[in-house]
Amino acid sequence: MAETVTPDVASPPPASTARERRGWYLYDWANSAFQTTVITVFLGPFLTTVTELAAGCTLGADTCDGYVHPLGIRVAAGSYYPYLISLSVFLTVFVLPVVGAVADRSAHKKRLLGAAAFTGAGATIAFAFVTGERYLLGGALFLVANIAFGAAVVVYNSFLPQLGGPDERDGISSRGWAIGYLGGGLLLAANLVAVTMLAEEGDPQRTLDLARWSIVSAGVWWAVFTLVPLRWLRERPAAAALAGGGNVLTDGFRQLGRTLREVKAYPLTLFFLLAFLVYNDGIQTVITLASQYGTEELRLGQSTLITTILLVQFLAFGGALGLGALARRIGAWKTVLLSLVLWTGVIVAAFRLPAEAPLPFMILGGAIGLVLGGSQALSRSLFSQLIPAGKEGEYYGFYEISDKGTSWLGPLAFGLVFQLTASYRVGLVSLLIFFVVGFALLAAVPIRRAIVAAGNTPPRVL
Repeated sequence: MAETVTPDVASPPPASTARERRGWYLYDWANSAFQTTVITVFLGPFLTTVTELAAGCTLGADTCDGYVHPLGIRVAAGSYYPYLISLSVFLTVFVLPVVGAVADRSAHKKRLLGAAAFTGAGATIAFAFVTGERYLLGGALFLVANIAFGAAVVVYNSFLPQLGGPDERDGISSRGWAIGYLGGGLLLAANLVAVTMLAEEGDPQRTLDLARWSIVSAGVWWAVFTLVPLRWLRERPAAAALAGGGNVLTDGFRQLGRTLREVKAYPLTLFFLLAFLVYNDGIQTVITLASQYGTEELRLGQSTLITTILLVQFLAFGGALGLGALARRIGAWKTVLLSLVLWTGVIVAAFRLPAEAPLPFMILGGAIGLVLGGSQALSRSLFSQLIPAGKEGEYYGFYEISDKGTSWLGPLAFGLVFQLTASYRVGLVSLLIFFVVGFALLAAVPIRRAIVAAGNTPPRVL
């Protein structure tokens, strides 16, 4: 039976308009093109192929045992992309919390959102120049785009507590995530049509070029649709406790330092964040490396991968709304725990998938779609309940270190296991630990006490 709590004094929800909430949803529509078309489908196989060419392998070869040497470091071509993901997250550890602290002190959040989004979109569009063996250029552009993507999401997430009260945020977050999957799915559908109609049998170079232009299309989509939320979202003054007359950037650094010193005052919030960092690292690794696993281990064609991810996108639209509805009945915390059990089953099933068998891969993709959006959307709204007022940006800066493609331990483990065993299946098994440990940590969080300790009013159903 769902745990309920009736606070003595109900806090009124922050004032927001339907237009503002729609604007917030539409940024998820804009940036999900990067997550779906770039991270989930095209970039892994594309950049791995470019790296294999630089390692001296033949375009279109079934296997490649070559190595590249970025900065003099010997790296297996198949491990280059997972290592890049880990490096991008290492860099975001230093960037995103500062971005969040600056956002909390600034009365111009929309400008910060626009600057980060257009930087990431520009780097994505610049993949038009990643031709031949330019794996280093591709790696550098990915780092810029992925870090900017994370910075923009930090600012975007910090708007969530302004859009609704404790009982509304699960629904708002779920709708935003669902709209994002729909937008990302539509662009992916267009790319699917392009790849299917324009690819030629026996011409791997044409397939590579189509992947490159699909990546570029995601940057254009991201930039164009970001214009809508920048117009519809409303600026609000910075919290009085943080407002100051100094330089916003330097004050942001100082405020981040104070928060790091004071963070021990909210140990339960940190405990939830630790649980999220662990289990979401596993989720993001599955999302990020699924196409590489399908291409290299299961020997599936690009059209099969795109069709599967497209299936995931549209099922995730319904899955996010469905798990959001379930959360209204049993609570977001219990719903996320249930989703982690399902994620564990996904990993076991993926390990047992036969090679060159598209149908089982698609069925598993459908199962992922049903749990993917809800587990992420509800984690985001649940965390919003645990943040001290006025510090949303800073705390979402820490949160974003392991959100939407910025996981690092999972890809690092996956890459290391592959380099040691040359087996993607063994690498996949290493991800089970993230879901098992993440479930145990999340189950141990006393969620109502954590919300109250952060100075917030708990929702009716926990």
